[in-house]
Amino acid sequence: MVRALALLTVTLAFAVAAPTGWAAPKYAAVVINADNGRVLHARSAGQRRYPASLTKIMTLYMIFEDLRAGKITLKTRLKVSARASRQPPSKLGLRRGDTITVKQAILALVTKSANDVATTVAENLSGSEAAFARRMTRRAQSLGMRRTHFRNASGLPHRRQVTTANDMATLAVAIQRQFPRYFGYFKTRSFRFKGRVYRNHNRLLGRYRGVNGIKTGYIRAAGFNLVSSVERDGKRLIGVVFGGRSGPSRDRQMVRLLDKGYKRLRILAAVKPPPRPRPRPTLTALAAPAPVVPVASAATPWGIQVGAYANAGPATRATEVVRDRLPDLLRRAVTRVEGVTRGQAVIYRARLVGLSEVSARRACSLLRAEGLACVPVPGALPTEMSG
Repeated sequence: MVRALALLTVTLAFAVAAPTGWAAPKYAAVVINADNGRVLHARSAGQRRYPASLTKIMTLYMIFEDLRAGKITLKTRLKVSARASRQPPSKLGLRRGDTITVKQAILALVTKSANDVATTVAENLSGSEAAFARRMTRRAQSLGMRRTHFRNASGLPHRRQVTTANDMATLAVAIQRQFPRYFGYFKTRSFRFKGRVYRNHNRLLGRYRGVNGIKTGYIRAAGFNLVSSVERDGKRLIGVVFGGRSGPSRDRQMVRLLDKGYKRLRILAAVKPPPRPRPRPTLTALAAPAPVVPVASAATPWGIQVGAYANAGPATRATEVVRDRLPDLLRRAVTRVEGVTRGQAVIYRARLVGLSEVSARRACSLLRAEGLACVPVPGALPTEMSG
């Protein structure tokens, strides 16, 4: 019981940790274990944000896909159109009629984040940037990036070009797993082109132990974004931060989250219970909810319990985390934070109520698959809400 309670406390306390000074609506973040997909931190991770130049991760995914299919090679030359040459900075300054190899394009996208190169790639691979963006969206959806839509290859502002921290983490895992031959380009520190040297905007390369990619992004509407891949002692993490107020502050936040991620991996390993034939204690037993009837009718309202805390604040934030994870499924659920006396202490149960049994069980199944604690609770009426 003590081991399980420690595990629950570590899991949910980290998941709802709110970074100091990061209350801006643009902010969102997620950290996952890249080996098993377990969520180690989530903050507004399911809310849509503007990807900015993180879009180019998807553009590079499409290049790698065509390389693997044999449609192009690293030496294939891409012709620059007038439209591509007119793209705003960041850019290489390509002119109409210029050509650039696929390898040069990859390096320019990774380091300089060149918009003229992104458009050139799109037009050469799909005929037009609009067609390429549709192809990007289809591939993103097939990867499970359900809340992502692309309208261009560069990440330049477009109100309908949106993604989430969760979806960017999904893309980071996919591009690393599916294209190990090419993923190494993301750790390129600099790129020389026509006598000029372009340095990678990702300042964590070489400054944070284990970082091996992948991409920064910025537009005014998005703030400063970053996706990072890190491997230490055989443990791989993916971190995503949206909405930084500056490049340095975004980088510091990413470092804090990755540090906490590795710390949590060590704690989870330490408190992991030994294997045993019987099921592990459930959240219901740990939080000691009120007795319920063993069988509920189909009409009985249900809810989910996602934690038990010593204070109401963390309990409320826990409900916000799961709402971010499942915005559609939990849209009509009502937050219920209820104080229950246990001995001389008060425990605050974090619940979302007013669901059907099917929705409650599905929500918990999805949340547990992402490493979050959850138990369905029958008989949970919204009108009983307290706290």
